[in-house]
Amino acid sequence: MHEAALFLHILGAFILFAGVAVDAIGVEVARRRRKPAEIAALLRVARAGVPLVAIGALSGLAFGLWFVDLSGRSLTEAWIALTLVLYLAAVVLGVLGGQRARGARLLATRLAYEREASGDLRRLLDDRVARSLNFLAAVAVVAILALMIWKPGE
Repeated sequence: MHEAALFLHILGAFILFAGVAVDAIGVEVARRRRKPAEIAALLRVARAGVPLVAIGALSGLAFGLWFVDLSGRSLTEAWIALTLVLYLAAVVLGVLGGQRARGARLLATRLAYEREASGDLRRLLDDRVARSLNFLAAVAVVAILALMIWKPGE
């Protein structure tokens, strides 16, 4: 069971990272486009990463907790506790940062027949707060990976 829990936990992590990559790349490429139809299409592709993020985050957490239990470890070990805090931070930051991309996708879909993106759409795509929140969420996910690999204090 130990190996199964570890395998499923790592699989969840791969799915999470795949979803983050699909979403981040789609949003960043959309930011570089001018035509609302192209922006809308790219943001729809980016949106495909969201279910992967959710599946990966939930399965990674569930199987990670199972793995901790099977390993006889404690959630109070510093690196495990820090990982859980970073997990929560990544989820909250990602949800908050993703709201602007959702608004941009909906607006771009409505503006798809116009030649240039409106000022409102550009503001949503270039929103510094949303971009910062998403960046911090990604940093938290990378930090979680680092903690899982190096397990400081072990």
